[in-house]
Amino acid sequence: MPNTSARPKHGRRPRRRRREDPARNELVSSSLESAQQCLFNQDYGTAFVHYLLVLNLAPVFKEFAKESFRFTLFKWAEELDSVGRIQDLFDCYEQALELFPADEVILNSMGEHLFRMGFRDEAAGHFHKALKLKPDYTEARENFYRVANWLVERWHFLMLNDHGRNQKYQQAIQKAVQSGCNTVLDIGTGTGILGMCAKKAGAAEVYACELSKTMYELACEVLTANEMDGRIKILHIKSLEMEVPKDIPHKVSLVVTETVDAGLFGEGIIESLIHAWHHLLLPPQRGEDEIREPSATGRVIPAGATVFGMAVESLEIRRHHRPCVSEVGGLSLAAAGKLRSPVSCTSLPDDSMEPYTTERLSRLPGGYKPLTEPFTALNIDFNNVEELEGLSSREVQQIRLLVTQEGELDALAVWFQLHLDEESSLSTGPQEDTCWEQAIYPDHSTKSFVLKPRDELIVEVSCRDSFLRLCSVAVVRDGHEICLDKPLDTQHSENYISNPNPEAELCSALACLQTDQNQTKDFCMLECSEMALLNNHDYHQSFCSALAKLIAQLKSACQNQKPGSGVQSDVTGSDLFYVLDVSEGFSLLSLIAASQGQVKAYSSVEKKKQQEVLKRLARSSNIPEQHLEFWLNHVEDEHGMLKRPSREKLWSAIILDCVETCGLIRQKLMEKASLARCLLEEGGSIFPQKIVVYGMLVESEMLLLESAVQGQEPTLGFNIAPFINQFTVPVHVFLDFSTLECRHLSESVELFVLDLMNANANYTNREIKVQATSAGRITAIPFWYQIYLDQDISVSTLSQNSHWKQAAAVLQQPLEVRVGDWVRLAVKLHKSTISISAHVEDVPGQME
Repeated sequence: MPNTSARPKHGRRPRRRRREDPARNELVSSSLESAQQCLFNQDYGTAFVHYLLVLNLAPVFKEFAKESFRFTLFKWAEELDSVGRIQDLFDCYEQALELFPADEVILNSMGEHLFRMGFRDEAAGHFHKALKLKPDYTEARENFYRVANWLVERWHFLMLNDHGRNQKYQQAIQKAVQSGCNTVLDIGTGTGILGMCAKKAGAAEVYACELSKTMYELACEVLTANEMDGRIKILHIKSLEMEVPKDIPHKVSLVVTETVDAGLFGEGIIESLIHAWHHLLLPPQRGEDEIREPSATGRVIPAGATVFGMAVESLEIRRHHRPCVSEVGGLSLAAAGKLRSPVSCTSLPDDSMEPYTTERLSRLPGGYKPLTEPFTALNIDFNNVEELEGLSSREVQQIRLLVTQEGELDALAVWFQLHLDEESSLSTGPQEDTCWEQAIYPDHSTKSFVLKPRDELIVEVSCRDSFLRLCSVAVVRDGHEICLDKPLDTQHSENYISNPNPEAELCSALACLQTDQNQTKDFCMLECSEMALLNNHDYHQSFCSALAKLIAQLKSACQNQKPGSGVQSDVTGSDLFYVLDVSEGFSLLSLIAASQGQVKAYSSVEKKKQQEVLKRLARSSNIPEQHLEFWLNHVEDEHGMLKRPSREKLWSAIILDCVETCGLIRQKLMEKASLARCLLEEGGSIFPQKIVVYGMLVESEMLLLESAVQGQEPTLGFNIAPFINQFTVPVHVFLDFSTLECRHLSESVELFVLDLMNANANYTNREIKVQATSAGRITAIPFWYQIYLDQDISVSTLSQNSHWKQAAAVLQQPLEVRVGDWVRLAVKLHKSTISISAHVEDVPGQME
């Protein structure tokens, strides 16, 4: 029994009240006052330091000071960003998150900075945390959708929905495992599907590696959901950094991978397989005479590949890679110099160049014309390490192709057949029903070259830096060799291909080298979208007409205000009209404005070589040098672009870049328009004045396949869809509506209007009714824009020569409609982001 004689225990003493520290309180009080004063004086760095001190010493002030602290942090971060103090910027955010670890606004803001700096994985993590804290936080959700497009590209969904591709891989893996390859490494595992195929086939040990943090975490979730998290070891590491026994206990007998892109080698499969053969794979079977157990030898799936190509004519490819017009908005391009896209297999190494781009030829607007029969460019054996190691040092191979159809040489289109094993293969060819695009090697000849039947096209194939490179170098016609990389007027008719003089050939080669070096220095590079914009004749002509009309109206108004207006006065500085072009990237609109006369135009072109092109064009068009200036040379950073041209002047016109190439409204467009309206002189205008959004109801299985994994059947019964579909975005971008496989279920209809000149005319929500003209399943609403430069002149982003793509809102659940049904669309605009939801009305209504 208890010791009743023991002294009764005292209860826990109440804590003593903490002694007030007058010096501490004084420091907190004075620091808080200093923070507020520095904030008032816009000394954000000092204010931030004072706030940190206050909130660390006196956390009780957190709620009181939160809004001011956030504002100070964001302003100070902007200043640090503008001067390139990136590490200090992130240190400030880390300090802020130590104080406010559950602040969704700070998390979202840090994510935005990370995304701009290229840290997409980390940005996604911050946006995701912000959404967990506040699921209805619109800014974080839109940012998460934006980063999702980068982290989980649309081909992931197409690939996982490709049941045929998945099944062929599964069969090849099953066959290898059942033949004795019982230890497996999946390189670049993605969602983990190939590793799970190996485990399901009976492999004793399965390892997987994934470099992307986002995909690694997704794969971990997938393995857990499929009860394989303890049976497959997954590593967040690049395969090139893996070692035995640090990362895996011993070498494996099978490597499975699909680290290939449209150009086969672009994702580094050669480098990763060379490393695997030396460090991670058992030695290969050396020959038929060598008898070894499959578990004691190594092999790779896929076993190898054959690369094919053909020469093609395509206006769509041409207009994205070289100038197709000689005049733009009344300006001759003769003085522009050599302009080219950054996609080129030059003979001289250049880190700024990409050897190829990609297109789905079957969905290319305007189609394409094959100019040669398909040819074999390369064979590669992934199970032969000596062949892999010798790939980069292979001699340049010349292939002669017989031209079969007349047409302009625009590109070499390339695809491949992936040999999974001796019996099974996958083709990425343009005629195949596949998730793959084709690699496009554009031709950059000085002048367009028309091939004729019976010509021979000479193509060079090489693998420098383990990238497949194809280049059209010459055409043989009637016994003469015509070089494609030199101007035609520099070539001599005596240049026969037979019996060349070695000395003359050497001199010619040296001359070509000198010419190539000079050309490399002289050309100006435009992004593919900028080149397509340059080639958009209707767009520039429309701007030219609208600008000319505005300047004429302003001149007339000025003359009417002057006494004796019938007398033409000399043009002085005060008579000039000021035009600001804040278009993104390369733009000729400022030059078109300056060519109107009596106009001083400011361009936002930032790259020095592009500025030189504009200056040359200005001189050749007799535009006075002082009438064209580069605005970013006058402002401290691009955030301060929208301000007065001078203390006493306002803008006559401000040209805003309203639509991104991908088909979306530019971020913060309406905020920029609001500021621009305040900077216009009387009678001045924003270009464009108004944007009308049009859309249409469609049924498109392709959009569904590109937007989300459709259940477990395509992924071989594995539960992957709920996890990868977290990265589904509601709006599909970079869409070519003209070639989209779809059924139109309605007429086009006006969805929304954005008025850049009249703030009172704008709204954020609109409901409209659309009548179905065909029965089917509504899966998406593609949309595009009619851009009104003024009341009479407009351009469409849907036109055939538009440099813009379209976008589509993809419905979470398809809607069944019958002919005559009315569908109510709820269209919302939030910070320039358009969202669309739909439902079928039971009672017919009238169009609103």
